[in-house]
Amino acid sequence: MKSTFRPALVLFAMLTLICGVLYPYAVTGIGKVAFSSQADGSLVTRDGQVVGSSLIGQAFTSPQYFWSRPSATGPMPNNASASGGSNLGPTNPALADAVKSRVDALKAADPTNTAAIPVDLVTASSSGLDPDISIAAAYYQIGRIARERKMATEEVKALIDKNSQTPYLGFFGEPRVNVLALNLALDQRH
Repeated sequence: MKSTFRPALVLFAMLTLICGVLYPYAVTGIGKVAFSSQADGSLVTRDGQVVGSSLIGQAFTSPQYFWSRPSATGPMPNNASASGGSNLGPTNPALADAVKSRVDALKAADPTNTAAIPVDLVTASSSGLDPDISIAAAYYQIGRIARERKMATEEVKALIDKNSQTPYLGFFGEPRVNVLALNLALDQRH
């Protein structure tokens, strides 16, 4: 037994050094050099202040801003350390109640809007941190934004179109718009 203890201990120490120290530092260093912005959290700054991340959603509640997808992280919305879906299935009454309350909130915020509410405005993404909404979800909010900011609906639609992103590589995913970028464009415009 003594003859196997020393090699096992040496192997353990070597693997700890390689996997626990050298590899993480190497990957972090490569990330900082090759993908500096992403390695630092894809932070978005405005006037020298960090206002958010382009990769993590934010909870906008003011009626003059575009609203993000609901967050599945609780009790604090869009908490990256609590990332993960709600695990509520489509037949779960808690999910139905949550969706109903979100639909009611959207209708209360814009009672004249009779359009169908896009599903991504009432359901959380699987990570609970999605920074993007569909183009349909952004278009759904045009009337409220235009009214609150005293803008023409065509001007709001043009901002959405200007900030829209195509699917990755042209076919992965759906067209989308980053809510933080869109709200910053709104603030810059007015």
